[in-house]
Parts: sequence; C-alpha cells; structure tokens
Amino acid sequence: MEYVTLNNGIKMPLLGYGVYQVTKEECEACVLDAIKVGYRLIDTAQSYFNEEAVGNAIEKCGVPREELFITTKVWISNYGYDKTRESVLNSMKKLKVDYLDLVLLHQPFADYYGAYHALEDLYKEGKLRAIGVSNFYPDRLSDICAFNEITPQINQVETNPFNQQIEAQENMIKNNVQIEAWAPFGEGRNDMFNNPVLKKIANKYQKSVAQVILRWLTQRGVVALAKSVNQNRMQENFTIFDFKLSDDDMNTIKELDTKNSLFFNHQDPNTVDMFVQFVNQRAMLD
Repeated sequence: MEYVTLNNGIKMPLLGYGVYQVTKEECEACVLDAIKVGYRLIDTAQSYFNEEAVGNAIEKCGVPREELFITTKVWISNYGYDKTRESVLNSMKKLKVDYLDLVLLHQPFADYYGAYHALEDLYKEGKLRAIGVSNFYPDRLSDICAFNEITPQINQVETNPFNQQIEAQENMIKNNVQIEAWAPFGEGRNDMFNNPVLKKIANKYQKSVAQVILRWLTQRGVVALAKSVNQNRMQENFTIFDFKLSDDDMNTIKELDTKNSLFFNHQDPNTVDMFVQFVNQRAMLD
C-alpha cells in the first residue's frame, strides 16, 4: 500500500474501500472481506445507514485499530455546532471506536460553518485525527480554508476519467488540502468500463479498466475509494501497485475529461432542491 501525508502529518492510505449503497445486511461481511484483502481505509457516512455494520466488522476483523483508517461523514440534517458534535459522538458509538481517523462534512449546504467548528473542537480534543469536507467546489473550499482555524485535511469530490477535477485539485494543492475521489468508476456511467481508450490501455498492461482508473488516480496523488461487494473484484481493485502508467498513457486519459459531473452540479439550484428531498427521505428512514 502507498500512503499520502496529510497537512497535519497523518498518513492515509492512497486506496480505500467505500460502502456507499452497500446494504446493512451485506455490509459487515463486505467490510470483513475488504480488510482480509488488505484494505485499511474504510469509508462510510451517516447517510449510508450502515455505520453499525462497519463497526461490527471493525470489532471482528482482528486487525489492530491503529492499522485501520476509518472515515465517516456528517449528514446535512446534523449540521450546526451542537447537532454535529452529538452526531459524531453517536457515529463513534455505532462504529465501536473511541476515535475516528477522518470525519467529513458530506455536502456544502446548510450551516456547514457551525458544523465545521464542531469538527475543529472534536479534533482538538483528540477524538478526530483529521477533518475535512466533501463536494466543496474551489470557491467554497477556499472560503472554509481562509476563515477557519484549522485547514481541512481532505476534500472528497467526484473524480473519474470523465470528470477529472484538474483545476479543483490545483486549488486544493494551493490550499494544502488532499483530494480524495468518490465515484472513481462513475458507477459505470457513459459506459466507462467499455471505453475504447481505457480498454486499449488496460490491454497494454494486462489489467482491467477498473485497475487502470485506480492507478491513474493514485499516480495523480488522488486518494481513491473503490467499492464492490464481490471479494474477487475487491482483490482486483486492490492490485494496482504492481504497475505504473506511462506519461503518454496518463496524458491520453487526460483527454477524456469533459469537466462535467456524471451525477449533479452542486451549484445548480435544482441540486439544492434535490438534496432537500434527500434530507426528508433520510429523516423518514432514520
């Protein structure tokens, strides 16, 4: 495994396992499989409703806690100082840990300033080893970096061959914030796994398209989260550090960039309306 060093000196695995859309029923077994394969970075969120299952896996896996890097994210309805603090402490109980390696604010809406101040205080108390944000575009990231005491360690954003976040990553480097990718495979949208450019490069290295994508990200210094419920696929996704893409191949992949999200634009008012619906839906499920 390769690592990145965050702006506070904490080392973080460059490749992790994400549990978005992994059901409560299958999540515990999947996380145990992922840890068995070798993953040490496990990424969940309050809004995934599977923190308890991840916690069960952490408890049963047999790997020392200090070898694991556990991330969760605060959901929008838990923003504001008091609610954020309470929700993070509750997440720690569900995850069966006495500290978290990383906590992110999941979306750039509502009272994220109050929420971030709560993360800062939990960080100072030693309950969090690192804090950060998710889905913060360059303007909002620069804002939260400029007007808070602690610079975020991480900004987790959609990053894949069709939405490469080149300019956003440059802004993160300027602000000393580590980029982390969600949806590195774009959930297969735009027929990504059959893209002729990616398939040609994969054949050259005798690797899968997924392996090429993950290697392309990690060579850019992007922390990547791979998700699968199949242990063989987990192993395949994990086996990316035994080859290196050439500069020409890296540049060829760069030409696939559309600079547009495969999912939604957080700066579109319709996206705000959509997240309001998500908040209401999750409130009924909680």
